[in-house]
Amino acid sequence: MAPRRNGRATAAAIAAAPVRCAVYCRKSTTEGLQQEFNSLDNQREAAEAYIRSQVHQGWSVLPNRYDDGGYTGGNANRPALKRLLADAQEGVLGTIVVYKLDRISRSLADFVDIHRFLEKHGVALVSVTESINTSTPHGRMMVNMLVSFAQYERELIGERTSDKLQAARRKGRWTGGMPPLGYDVTAEGGRIIVNKPEAEQVRAIFEMYAETPSLVVVSQELNRRGWRRKSWTTKTGNYRQGKAWDRVTLSRLLQDPLYIGKQKLGDEVFPGEHKAVITKKLFDQVQKLMDANRRTGGSSARNQYGALLRGLLHCAACDRAMPHAPTKRNGRVHRYYRCQGAQKRGATTCPTKSVRAEKVESFVVEQVRRIGTDPALQEATFRQALAQVKAQQRGLRLEAQTIKKDLARAKENIERLAQTLSRLDGSASEAIADELGKAQELSSTLRSRQAEVTVELDAIKTQDVNREDLAKALEDFDPIWSVLMTPEKERVLQLLIERVDYHGGTGEMAITWRLSGFGKLAAEVAP
Repeated sequence: MAPRRNGRATAAAIAAAPVRCAVYCRKSTTEGLQQEFNSLDNQREAAEAYIRSQVHQGWSVLPNRYDDGGYTGGNANRPALKRLLADAQEGVLGTIVVYKLDRISRSLADFVDIHRFLEKHGVALVSVTESINTSTPHGRMMVNMLVSFAQYERELIGERTSDKLQAARRKGRWTGGMPPLGYDVTAEGGRIIVNKPEAEQVRAIFEMYAETPSLVVVSQELNRRGWRRKSWTTKTGNYRQGKAWDRVTLSRLLQDPLYIGKQKLGDEVFPGEHKAVITKKLFDQVQKLMDANRRTGGSSARNQYGALLRGLLHCAACDRAMPHAPTKRNGRVHRYYRCQGAQKRGATTCPTKSVRAEKVESFVVEQVRRIGTDPALQEATFRQALAQVKAQQRGLRLEAQTIKKDLARAKENIERLAQTLSRLDGSASEAIADELGKAQELSSTLRSRQAEVTVELDAIKTQDVNREDLAKALEDFDPIWSVLMTPEKERVLQLLIERVDYHGGTGEMAITWRLSGFGKLAAEVAP
């Protein structure tokens, strides 16, 4: 019998039409998802109960699970949501049931797009707790209102969270996220503490750049040693292996005031609650070198006029760098080192102004010669060189400990990836195989650096440095210096000297020696 347009027969025919319902669940964070019954389970249970209450309407729940755990509602980049919309397009489902509408989206623009997409494919959207069904005009109006309020709430929470984090930063507190190299987050969170082996690496990185101010060269050396950026374990137990260095990540580390006990917020810097791992003197030295490299194009910039003290000379009066500044008059080149402070603020603001390059370079070279002829200076240099060797030995031992731990982690990672690969095939196995290759490459690099560290430690143990060897090397400085070309002379001075301070008002000059450089010079000129 054909259904009548009024009466119970028509209602029965409508009720008989099957409605395939998909349940979509979302939670913004991963907190609590490891529990046996979590927020996603609660949402699904409520949605399935609602679907059962509509069984007389022909509603039935699909077995497919569409759960996005740990995904924000601020955008539509969610794997389960993408599968849900794809199934809606294929006609797999007729109605989507959610616990609340903001589970679908907290962005009005995204929700409008999703809603139009569902309407186009004849799919209704039902909210269990808000009694909304988009198959009716009233339901569609309520949807637009609620999503607008959801977006407002999301933006308001975002502003409050941002304000809270900024206030915490101003008080010098750690506000979360991945810890930087050299520090670990405490078990209770909210604070960072020094990781001693990593802190030694950080100090070594700063000292490397101070000695060789080139981001490319230093990052290449770090990768050659097998050193990596921060490796850490998340709250959920996921281990994140540190990646290789490049000039961008190295520059970011070298400019971070966190390493001198500060916290940064935009362009402002505040005292931090954590301990510093490097001295402010070393940090400032690195900043000046990086600033000089930005202006001159880096350490590879051509030394056209034979400046021997590039990056070394500073004005003692205002503590500013004195870059090489040649000028041409009557076809002749006159070389000077000029104080940056005087250049920027005017010559009257600084007593140093400028100094003839030949004058200051000759003085510095003469001081090196003096060490070679003065027994007292030789004795002091020898004692300081021994202290430098001991410090180097401590650093290599700490590096060896760090490499040993990283190798153990790398081994575990390789075994885990190998087991996973054995259970997969197709495109998924290709991705795992790529990760496995990278893990094996890292392990090989670490083992190579481990062997180098062992050799360096053995060399230090067997090294028989004595006063006679050092005295001979310094005595040979003069004849060696006379046959060197300008680039080689510059390298020798960069090797031996950390900085030179010159005061134009008093004429005084002070040299800070790079003590480890004397040992390198002795090794280079030894028979």
